[in-house]
Amino acid sequence: MAEVKLVNLKKVYPNTEKKKKAKKGEEEKKINLQITDEGVVAVQEFNLDIKDQEFIVLVGPSGCGKSTTLRMIAGLEEISSGELYIGDKLMNDVEPKDRDIAMVFQNYALYPHMTVYENMAFSLKLKKTPKDIIDQKVREAAEILDITQYLDRKPKALSGGQRQRVAIGRAIVRAPQVMLMDEPLSNLDAKLRNEMRAEIIKLRQRINTTFVYVTHDQTEAMTLGDRIVIMKDGFIQQIGTPQEVFDHPANLFVAGFIGTPQMNFFDAKLVKKDGKYAVEAGGITVELSEDKQARLAANNVEAQDITLGVRPDHIVLCENGIRGRVDVSELMGSSVHLHISAEGKDIIVIVPTNGAAASFPMGSEVNLTFGGNVAHVFDKDGKNLEW
Repeated sequence: MAEVKLVNLKKVYPNTEKKKKAKKGEEEKKINLQITDEGVVAVQEFNLDIKDQEFIVLVGPSGCGKSTTLRMIAGLEEISSGELYIGDKLMNDVEPKDRDIAMVFQNYALYPHMTVYENMAFSLKLKKTPKDIIDQKVREAAEILDITQYLDRKPKALSGGQRQRVAIGRAIVRAPQVMLMDEPLSNLDAKLRNEMRAEIIKLRQRINTTFVYVTHDQTEAMTLGDRIVIMKDGFIQQIGTPQEVFDHPANLFVAGFIGTPQMNFFDAKLVKKDGKYAVEAGGITVELSEDKQARLAANNVEAQDITLGVRPDHIVLCENGIRGRVDVSELMGSSVHLHISAEGKDIIVIVPTNGAAASFPMGSEVNLTFGGNVAHVFDKDGKNLEW
């Protein structure tokens, strides 16, 4: 079994500078930066149960602690507090080489003086694996990744995508319990990234191991992960399937981070009339759908000022609605992305063209509306009021 369990994991980088006398207002700044007397807190209160053969993606902006968490699982970073289990074994003080994990790095980390074959075989040679078994495993991995024809080449003779395949091949020949991948596609161009993403999905079907994948690209997270862990400033914001976090973001940060283009936000009011919830924004009132009504009622939510979230593809143009002015019109082929000034915000609307010519001149006036089933209501602290 290759279950991975992280219990209250925390990482603190100790202060190395001499303590300076605190100035007025500095205490508040320290809290915002998560700088404590112990040091800089990179990961805080991290709890996660990863099932056997599950594909988990840690996603978030740069500096949110996702790579640090991955490196703690690998044993490359010391755990400040908390417990890490792989299988049923506590791994806090176990050497990286004894954890039965393999890691694929962002910069490939291949030995330049070795051939592809030698790079892939190296870890097995260190374990004194018989030569015939090494040869079998290397060639099997090369076949899976379609790099058999490159086995005699050195890394410098390969493209970025080919080098990344070699790095992945070197990891899978060991048949690790857990495969760790730290932004492995970020050095590739857009076309190669799409191809390699598909290769990783295929690879996942062919090898029985648990994957923990780190990325700042939410498209990778949505397409690869069984579950996504969204992080910010060292804290977990939400854990769920790609569909769950897209349909039901826990807070404003998740709502704005997941989805391309990002969700639109309006200053609005949540009102309750005749026992029914509705939202008022830009002079229109939209009654919420039955399932949203039920969840808000179950939480005894009161009428209040809110931040209203609506995704760009859920806003439609109409005759009477929230008034706006077109600033930019981007033709994307099957749709037009309109950047619209409305209610003091930059609102993005995706308008399907359905093969017809669509013209939205700069400065033209439009009206916007949306359905009650696609409205997300957040309180002024950013929490989703439905959950």
